[in-house]
Amino acid sequence: MDRAQKEKVVDELGQIFEASGVVVVSHYAGLTVADMQDLRARARDAGGAVRVAKNKLAKIALEGKPCESIADYLDGMTVLTYSEDPVAAAKVAEDFAKENKKFEILGGAMGENALDRAGVTAVSKMPSREELIASIVGCIGAPASNIAGAIGAPASNIASILSTIEEKAEAA
Repeated sequence: MDRAQKEKVVDELGQIFEASGVVVVSHYAGLTVADMQDLRARARDAGGAVRVAKNKLAKIALEGKPCESIADYLDGMTVLTYSEDPVAAAKVAEDFAKENKKFEILGGAMGENALDRAGVTAVSKMPSREELIASIVGCIGAPASNIAGAIGAPASNIASILSTIEEKAEAA
């Protein structure tokens, strides 16, 4: 890799570190190509991505970035799992680590907050952005449907009372 290519990789990694809601660093020694493809597919489905890069270049890219604290984890065969959603990459990494013992999560960063192994686990258990939006919409929509039901109920009650009176009048 020549100098220009290295500079390009450092720029790309710098953008990843700035734009990502969460970055998870893991060891992947012993994983097969199929395992890595599976991890990449899971990350892509969750709205994230996986990146393998030279640790030295990643450390250079981390300089001055909010998640600079993860530089300590960049040792050995490391892979970065990241996403804009602050929870998606952590969930993908945790789920993958449960199924693949050779995939070892070291830690990560959520913005400026450094995460150790337990921190990544805690983040992975949080609801995702989509789940939060769905619950907020549900909370907002529930009162509206209750109001519509309350407004419509008296009209249906009046209609049933009128039909009962009509039936009694016809019977008499």
